[in-house]
Amino acid sequence: MNTDLSFITNEENQTLKERFEVLIKDTSFFDCLVGYFYSSGFHAIYHSLENTEKIRILIGISTSKQTFELLENANLSACLPVHHPQTGNAQAVKPKQQQIDFSHAEAKQEVENLVKNEMEDSEDNRKVEEGVNKFIEWAGNGKLEIKAYPSQNIHAKLYIMTFAEGDRDVGRVITGSSNFTQAGLVDNLEFNVELKNRNDYDFAKNKFEELWSKAVDVSEKYVQTIQGKTWLSQNISPYQLYLKFLYEYFKDELSQTDEVFVKYLPQEFKKLEYQEQAVLNARKILLEYGGVFVSDVVGLGKTYISAMLAGQLDGRTLVIAPPVLLEKSNPGSWTNVFSDFRVPADFESLGKLDDLINRGTDKYTNIIIDEAHRFRTETTITYEKLAEICRGKRIILVTATPYNNAPKDILSLLKLFQKARKSTIPNLPDLEGFFNGLDKKLKKLDRQKDYAKYIDAVKENAREIRDKVLKYLMVRRTRTEIERYFSKDIKEQGLKFPDVRKPEPLFYELNDKEDDIFNKTIDLIANKFKYARYMPMLYYEGKVDQLEKQSQKNMGRFMKILLVKRLESSFFAFRNSVDRFLSSYEMFIKELDNGNVYVSKKHTNKIFEMLENDDDEAVQRLIDEGKAERYESKDFRKEFKVDLQHDHDILMEVKRLWQKVNRDPKLLKFTDELSKNAVLKNNHLIIFTESKETANYLFKNINYKYPDNVLLFTGDSGEYVRDKVIENFDARARHPKEDYRILVSTEVLSEGVNLHRANVVINYDIPWNPTRMMQRVGRINRVDTTFDVIHTFNFFPTTQSNDQIKLKEAAEGKINAFLTLL
Repeated sequence: MNTDLSFITNEENQTLKERFEVLIKDTSFFDCLVGYFYSSGFHAIYHSLENTEKIRILIGISTSKQTFELLENANLSACLPVHHPQTGNAQAVKPKQQQIDFSHAEAKQEVENLVKNEMEDSEDNRKVEEGVNKFIEWAGNGKLEIKAYPSQNIHAKLYIMTFAEGDRDVGRVITGSSNFTQAGLVDNLEFNVELKNRNDYDFAKNKFEELWSKAVDVSEKYVQTIQGKTWLSQNISPYQLYLKFLYEYFKDELSQTDEVFVKYLPQEFKKLEYQEQAVLNARKILLEYGGVFVSDVVGLGKTYISAMLAGQLDGRTLVIAPPVLLEKSNPGSWTNVFSDFRVPADFESLGKLDDLINRGTDKYTNIIIDEAHRFRTETTITYEKLAEICRGKRIILVTATPYNNAPKDILSLLKLFQKARKSTIPNLPDLEGFFNGLDKKLKKLDRQKDYAKYIDAVKENAREIRDKVLKYLMVRRTRTEIERYFSKDIKEQGLKFPDVRKPEPLFYELNDKEDDIFNKTIDLIANKFKYARYMPMLYYEGKVDQLEKQSQKNMGRFMKILLVKRLESSFFAFRNSVDRFLSSYEMFIKELDNGNVYVSKKHTNKIFEMLENDDDEAVQRLIDEGKAERYESKDFRKEFKVDLQHDHDILMEVKRLWQKVNRDPKLLKFTDELSKNAVLKNNHLIIFTESKETANYLFKNINYKYPDNVLLFTGDSGEYVRDKVIENFDARARHPKEDYRILVSTEVLSEGVNLHRANVVINYDIPWNPTRMMQRVGRINRVDTTFDVIHTFNFFPTTQSNDQIKLKEAAEGKINAFLTLL
């Protein structure tokens, strides 16, 4: 290799940085003439400049791209026709570009802009900071000067090194393609040449001195800018740091296109900014993590958001939804909304997952699952089928209430698109371990004895899930947030959110006898009743594994919840439930005496689903008839028969107690309010109950008072009745009617159906799942409602009193008793 080579290309251990280090250590004066000097790259060579007496840096000020293009266009338009002296043909001659000079003030301002831009893009590390601080120190003590040449047409990369007097020669010059950056000094393939000839040195030095004399001193401005307007400032306020944090966190979102490309918008559809923002955010999350929760609170248009999102995605889309949300007669159904947006998709009911699997799902890239919270239990067969369908697909989970009862509700949904032990969520690879830890916190606490601590633990778990998991995967806004951040767009579109009034309590008062019976009943079914008939394997003398024991305990707990729920729902429903329990116990004891014990272990999860869907008749039928396995009576401990008889006696006592109750104070209170309360007298009403028996009971009594004005809808109602519901209570119905003012319904209408021709919801009982309260009100609290006010009424049992405060305190006591049992 020729060591006397004058070219420096950054190849084969021959970098410009290394050459500078050799030359500069013996240099008295170091002069740079560059288009721009990168102070953030100063750390690369400043150690070699420690002994240098003087450093001078002369920079040019380049135009912005926009200015350059304007100048180019101006020059092209100014081309003049000139006749060629020999041919006589006219040809365009481009005039020489006019030099544009900055004033001294403009030059300093331009330098400030250049420094700020450079430091924004520089690496944020200790080496850069040390180099820039050294740069500032030397500029402060006069060792380093920096000037700007106030003209547009200077463009050079020239480095002049002057040696001490008496050294080998006067100095050296390096010129070429390298900028004063890490890339120019080391990384890039560059072409630079080292000039050693005295004439070359003198020419370069003289030219530099000439330009230096005309340049503007910007040393002070340079230092002021770095210290006051870049990340190296010592005076950054907490607020500025917060803004910088927000910028870095949302940088990717800010760089996204801020427009949703929709090929076709339905007639009269309002293109809302908050919905478009949701689509953009959801798409980003979906493409990064393979799944996204679309979880705006009820009534903000999640179906529309999902349809627009599907329109932004490649590949075929499948929508899985409850049957009611796929019906053509429902204006807000998935099929109608996708049709309105002309977005292609296939649709299937939640109850027909087997058909989907048989047909095959390989052709789908995107799967939208509506009411996704229904799949929060991994142990159900339905979940297993859904997981099979979702494998390897992009998953869009549409639910306003992803977190219902326990932390693992979320984990089950996450597993549809994330690996439980190897997730891609930042800082959380082990989802299984994370959620198990949250579960253990709750299991350490007794919900009844440690109620306050239990609630605190639930809140802390929810916060951890939100901060460590859902913030990466969920698009969720409340009405308050929409009004705060998108108020201008909402107003311009002529929309407004109604005022949701504080729920109004309706206290139904128990007389002394009723109150005594009520309290005795709570004590009997919560504390005395053993639910032995529903937990037979806990008495079995053979081997029972821990999982089966827990399953049996769960069954007993479910049945306790069922009784408590029915007591709170209506006296009528409770009496019927007690009769069913009695009948079931009598059949079971009879079989036990005949030597048989039948256990329907496999139906535990199915029973749980039925309880949620308010089908306690089906629950009892499944338990009584689902004789999956037969055991001999002699294999059970003697206490089993004793406890069964004990429970039977308690049921008989409860039945006798309630035979003394000859009125229904809750119904009496309701009918009285219907006739006197101005809100209830003059508006469309939606009455929700969890019990089908309560719904039938209410319909019979209210319809008697308001004949042909009341509509009933339960799980037994057909499509004909559903059409009547939509025609009379959906503000977007294609064929609206005014046949009915009052709708009595079970939970089957609490999800996915718009009932916003009404503005009043009456909760006749407390939902088994508290999130149902939000879903119920969400049926009428829609973004396109015409009402200014939304009213909610809740029923509470209490004792008779003329004191309103005592009424409330007594009601709270009874409701808390219910809640601690659920």
